[in-house]
Amino acid sequence: MKLFLHGRSLERVRPALEATGLDLDIYALEGEQVRHGSERIAPDSFDPDIIWITLDAFAARELGPFFKAALTGKSKKWVQTFNAGLDLPVFRQIFDRGVTMSNSNAQAVPIAEFVIARVSGAWYPHVTWCDEQTAHRWTRVPFRELAGSRWLIFGYGNIAREIAKRVKAFGAHVTGIRRSGGSDDFADVMDVPANLLKHLPNADVVVLASGLNAETHHVANANFFAAMKTGSILVNIGRGGLVDEPALLAALENDAPGVAILDVFETEPLPADSPFWDHPKVRMSAHTSPTSDGIIARGDRLFLDNLVRYAKGEPLINAVTERTF
Repeated sequence: MKLFLHGRSLERVRPALEATGLDLDIYALEGEQVRHGSERIAPDSFDPDIIWITLDAFAARELGPFFKAALTGKSKKWVQTFNAGLDLPVFRQIFDRGVTMSNSNAQAVPIAEFVIARVSGAWYPHVTWCDEQTAHRWTRVPFRELAGSRWLIFGYGNIAREIAKRVKAFGAHVTGIRRSGGSDDFADVMDVPANLLKHLPNADVVVLASGLNAETHHVANANFFAAMKTGSILVNIGRGGLVDEPALLAALENDAPGVAILDVFETEPLPADSPFWDHPKVRMSAHTSPTSDGIIARGDRLFLDNLVRYAKGEPLINAVTERTF
């Protein structure tokens, strides 16, 4: 099997690839060329069977050769990508070509921890505690508990499940929203998107964890905010396009939500003149939630596990289906 991956990824996982015992013919992207054994060849001079699109390729801004390889050639292909959300049109093009695809859940853990940290930061007066220490003032400053809080998570997939797992450990109540409805071990209630608005008035924290598509674009709009509880928290770690940003700014003036924790925006990087930078009710960050110290290793393990599964003809972890988009 011909495997195409980034050179930095290969340096990191070569021993693990050898340990699989699979017969792999490895092609590694290095700048504008591909290393194949001791040779240097052009990226379009071979037809890979397996394409691993890693964070290394994203960081180096070298995604193009991998997308091109997935969209050309005659071999039956499997593409493993580092993305959780597949809203870029190229992923749909790859899927429609009949390519087997699997996306990533490596970012679910850090994003879940990020959400807990940011929400607790809004409810726990960390700054005040530090100020009182600096001033040598013995002041008892109360805080709000996570226990008993009610969370509504829109887009209940891998990331949402990790969030729910953590807040349930604190004693919170979780309502999940996803297209398939059903049930989940970490959700007290599961419902479908058509019923989203009826759950908003009861939620202390509303987390947007959905992918972006025609159905979810600006799901958080004026009607959405009008249904939110006064003083509640909105968290967006999904995609910027989930939120109608002018409507959110207007809603913040009415304290529903009372705080907006925003890690993603419709335009990224966020323009310097955006009102979100200095808004007193906004806690913003630069698409930071998945940038933990554990995401690379977790993504490597996912690919290696899936590689063995693919070779054996077993179901892939996070296999992409029509419902993924």
